[in-house]
Amino acid sequence: MRLFAAAHPPRAAREHLVRAMAEVRALTGTALRWGDPEQWHVTLAFYGDQPEGAVPDLSEHLREVSRSFPPLRISLRGAGSFSGTTLWMGVAGQTAELTDLMHACSLDPDERARQRAHLTVARTSRTERARQAKERRRGSRVRAHSGPELAHVVHALSVYEGPEWTVNQIRLVSSELGEGRSGGALHTDINRFELTGA
Repeated sequence: MRLFAAAHPPRAAREHLVRAMAEVRALTGTALRWGDPEQWHVTLAFYGDQPEGAVPDLSEHLREVSRSFPPLRISLRGAGSFSGTTLWMGVAGQTAELTDLMHACSLDPDERARQRAHLTVARTSRTERARQAKERRRGSRVRAHSGPELAHVVHALSVYEGPEWTVNQIRLVSSELGEGRSGGALHTDINRFELTGA
């Protein structure tokens, strides 16, 4: 099973972002595949494919981490893209504390160096990736940020500032690729751990 640790924004924060994205989302056509707001999360650590027997050990690790960190306040702010294929929203607020929490949740020292707090909201669609591959085969230069659609969305959302919210728990989540809405991943909570800082 594919596992990760995450913090989930509350409904009010998700709805605020959905409203902010509505206009630019309507302009992108089929170039982007938008994620399900119910599945949106800030990944704290990614564990990859794990046997079911790993769940108790991961749960105990996250339980210990949750006892070491008090709740923290963050918000979603700004936007960007990874490799011109993934649209993400940035994080503001207690980002140093959030980074410390992410490092504590991670089991991989190499992952810690790469971690950047963000919330993924869309990915380049299969249709768009196929178009880009066709352009590459013909020797055409593929534009950065997967064409004007993603670049436009990143630019439009770069000034976004969402409401502040409290990260008060860590969730251990399983991810089933292709099983969610519109062919995305289906995320299911396995365990939740309250941040107590005790």
